Amino acid sequence: MSFLVEKFLEYIKIDTTSDSGSKTCPSSNIQFDLAKVIVKDLEMIGLVDISLDENGYIMGTLPSNTKKDIPTIGFIAHMDTAPSFNGTDVKPRIIEKYNGEDIVLNQELDIKMTTKDFPELKKYVDQDLIVTDGTTLLGADDKAGIVEIMTALKYLKENPQIEHGEIKIGVTPDEEIGRGANLFDVEKFGAKFAYTIDGGEVGELEYENFNAASANIVIKGRDIHPGASKNKMINSMLLAMELNSLLPVNERPEYTEGYEGFFLLTDFNGSVETTEISYIIRDHSKEKFLQKKDLITEAVKYLQVKYPDAQLILTLNDSYYNMREMIEPVYHIVDLAKEAMLEVGVTPIIKPIRGGTDGARLSFKGLPCPNVFTGGHNFHGKFEFIPIQSMQKSVEVILKIVEILSK
Repeated sequence: MSFLVEKFLEYIKIDTTSDSGSKTCPSSNIQFDLAKVIVKDLEMIGLVDISLDENGYIMGTLPSNTKKDIPTIGFIAHMDTAPSFNGTDVKPRIIEKYNGEDIVLNQELDIKMTTKDFPELKKYVDQDLIVTDGTTLLGADDKAGIVEIMTALKYLKENPQIEHGEIKIGVTPDEEIGRGANLFDVEKFGAKFAYTIDGGEVGELEYENFNAASANIVIKGRDIHPGASKNKMINSMLLAMELNSLLPVNERPEYTEGYEGFFLLTDFNGSVETTEISYIIRDHSKEKFLQKKDLITEAVKYLQVKYPDAQLILTLNDSYYNMREMIEPVYHIVDLAKEAMLEVGVTPIIKPIRGGTDGARLSFKGLPCPNVFTGGHNFHGKFEFIPIQSMQKSVEVILKIVEILSK
């Protein structure tokens, strides 16, 4: 079994689920279980200046082997998996030479991945797919990215005739809960630019992402016995429902795609007396992003005027911004990735990320960082899968980026 596949199967069996309710970094101590294994593997490969800090960030260096003046480049992935689905006791299975039919993930639980629901499966006939047993996510997001970077660095270390400049690897915790870049030391990393290897299907190349904010509204009403509540009761849950009705229906995630932004109601907990609701706000356009924040602010103000005896408290916080404005001045790094893909037979799929990555926030910290595919599909759930051949193509792209940069 190849190093690439062997390490991937090893890594995904180590639970690294992040915890959004935790205030520590990493948010879950179990992430250190994988971090320590990665450090040993980087040492085995022969990298230098390997570090694992108290917050779970890993860095390592493949030194330059040429006297050419080549900029230091970095490749970054994250080790945590999404808390939205079970990441414990992953039992992967390799389907060799996939036949194009529905895949039974778990016979006992009658869990199938059908070509009707997932027509993209048809792209991978005769390829080798790694799938789940239907009870966990797989963890290709982003353990595939880690092993693809490591495999490329191992190849370069074993083939010193290939000229290259200094290359950095970075592995972050807590990307899935939006904190992966929080304590990343860009100055210590020392790269002029980098790529996150954290995308989906073969060919994905992304340098645009959402502007993101979170909105939390606490509504305080008045609970009175319903038999004596006329002109006295203020049902905070109904005010919350009215607030939601003031936001545009067609700007919900289920009705949007491409560059279209949205409001997503993520939490609703309430009683007559007190209700708390939460939203995430997303848009690629900075102008439309600001308009969405203004809209929810004005909706809260409107309800406060309409119901003066209630109390509505809005907390609105920005989460991250569209990295496009930081990438466009150095667009040659996108062109570099496009050229590398084309040279290894991959058609670039350039599209906006309908989410965020570590690279978005790192770009604003001074490390321009587009996002490149891992090859995986259906992240964060039991139908997650990744073709081995797609992982190999990711390795080829990384190597080709290094080769082109070294010319």
